[in-house]
Amino acid sequence: MDCSRCGASLDGPVPGWCPDCRAAERVGAAALLAWLVEDPLPVPVVDEWHDPDPLGWPDYDALRSEARERTGADESVTVVRGRVGGSEAVVVGWDFGFLGGSMGTVAGQRIAGAYDAAAAAGLPVVLLPSTGGARMQEGMASLVQMAATTAAATAHPHLQIAVLRDPTTGGVFASHANLADVVLAEPNATIGFAGPRVAEAMTDGPLPSGSHTARGAHAAGLVDAVVARPDLPAVLGDLLAFHREAQPEPVDPPVGPPPTDASVAAWDEVQRARAADRPRAPEVLAHDRVAVHGRLRGDRAGGTDPTVDVVLGTWAGRRVVVVAMDPRQGAVGPAGYRTAWRGIDLAARLGVPLVLLVDTPGADAGAAAEAGGVAHHIAATMARLVATPVPTVAVVVGEGGSGGALALAVTDRLLLQEHAIFTVIAPEGAAAILHRDRDRAPDVAELLDPTARRLHALGVADAVVAEPDDPAIAVDNVVRAVAAALDELAEEAPDDRLARRRARWRQPLRR
Repeated sequence: MDCSRCGASLDGPVPGWCPDCRAAERVGAAALLAWLVEDPLPVPVVDEWHDPDPLGWPDYDALRSEARERTGADESVTVVRGRVGGSEAVVVGWDFGFLGGSMGTVAGQRIAGAYDAAAAAGLPVVLLPSTGGARMQEGMASLVQMAATTAAATAHPHLQIAVLRDPTTGGVFASHANLADVVLAEPNATIGFAGPRVAEAMTDGPLPSGSHTARGAHAAGLVDAVVARPDLPAVLGDLLAFHREAQPEPVDPPVGPPPTDASVAAWDEVQRARAADRPRAPEVLAHDRVAVHGRLRGDRAGGTDPTVDVVLGTWAGRRVVVVAMDPRQGAVGPAGYRTAWRGIDLAARLGVPLVLLVDTPGADAGAAAEAGGVAHHIAATMARLVATPVPTVAVVVGEGGSGGALALAVTDRLLLQEHAIFTVIAPEGAAAILHRDRDRAPDVAELLDPTARRLHALGVADAVVAEPDDPAIAVDNVVRAVAAALDELAEEAPDDRLARRRARWRQPLRR
C-alpha cells in the first residue's frame, strides 16, 4: 500500500501512516485495533435489531454483503476490550469501508452496548470514529441511534475519549463522539456535522480555508489536541492512566507558618503578586509531585482562551482535575469560563476533586467580551462551583482580580499564598474612580488592603500558605497545602461538605 498523497510506501509498523508526509490513510477497524490494542478481546454486545432493513431499501442486503466481503467486518463498528498504552479500556473502532462507516441500527446498538459493557467492567471508553454519519438506507431508524448512543454515553460514569479519524461527520460526530471528555483528532481528518460536499451544496458556495479540518477544529476549541497516529498509544496511555486508582502520597505540612507583619505595605504586596518572575500556575503544574495526564483545550463552542488551562492529573498521588489561570496570557473572557465549566463538569462526572489555581487581573472588560456575556459567564461559573458535588480547593497564586477571579474561588477551601492579593477592584481602577488619577493607586491600595493577611483576618481566606523567597519552596508549599486540604475534605460526607460550602459562602466573613 502506498500513500495517496506522496506515493511513499506505507509498509511501516503503524497501519496507514506515511512517515514522509505525516498523514494517516484510512484503514479498517481490524488493522487499527490489532495495532493499537494489546491482547484485544471481542466484547459480546447484544445487537437488538439483527441486520434490519426497516425501509426495504433496494439492494440493501447486497450492499451489506459486498461491504462484509470487502472489509472482512460484519458491521461498520467493532468493539473490543484490551490494553491501550498499558491501561485497560473498551475500544470502539469504525471501518469507513463498510458503507462509509455509517451508523445503522445494528451499529448504534453495538456502540450503546459498548458503553454498557465498559460501565459494568468499570472501564473507560475509547472511540475511533471514521464515519459519514447516520446510514440513510435505514432512514429514521438509523437517525434515532444518535439518541440511543447519547443516552448510553451520558450514563457512562468513567472517562471517555474520542479520536476523530478521516472523516468524522454527521450523526456520530453530533452525538456520542462529541460527548467524550477528551476529543483528539488525527492531523488530516475531515471533521464536521455536515460533510464538506453537503455543506457546499447547502450553502451554494466554496467553504473557507481550514473549514472541516482537524486543524480548524482545534483552533476553534472543538478538539483538545491533534495527534499523529504513531503517537496515539502514548497519548491515550497517559489519559487512560488517569482512570486508574491513584495512590495518595503522604505530605508534610507546608514549611513554616507565614509571619504576621502588619507593617508590610499593601502596594508592595500588589507589586509582588504581579511580579513577572513570580512562580505561577504553570510552575505549580510542573512540580514533580503533580502529574499531568492530559489537557482540555477550548470550550467546545467555537472559542479558545489561553488564560485558562484544564488538566487531568494527580496531585501528590491524588486524582484531580485542575483549572489553572495564567495572567501572562491576558484577562479571562467568556470562552475561558466555558472552558473552566468543562473542568468543573468533568470532575463532577468522574467524582474526583477539583483544584483551582486562581491568578488573573480580572475578567476581560473589552467590548467583545461584554457582547459575549462575560457577566453571565462569571455568575454561571460561580453557580456551577458552589453546587458541584466534589471536594474543591482554590489557591490564589498571584492576583485575584475582582469578580473575574472570585468566579473560580467559591470553593470548600480558599487558600492564598502569603504574597498573593485578592481585591474588589484593581488599585489603579479605584484610583481612577476616586481621584481621576491612576497614579494614586499606591494610596488606594492601602485602603483596599487586598493582602493575604487581611483576607484571612476577614474570613475570606481559610488559610495563608507560607511563601519563602526560594520559589521552589514556595511552589512546594502550595502542593503540600492543597494535598492536606484535599485529605481533610475527603473525610467529610459529601452532603455535609456541600451544605458547609453553601453556608460558608452565604456568610463569607468572620463575625
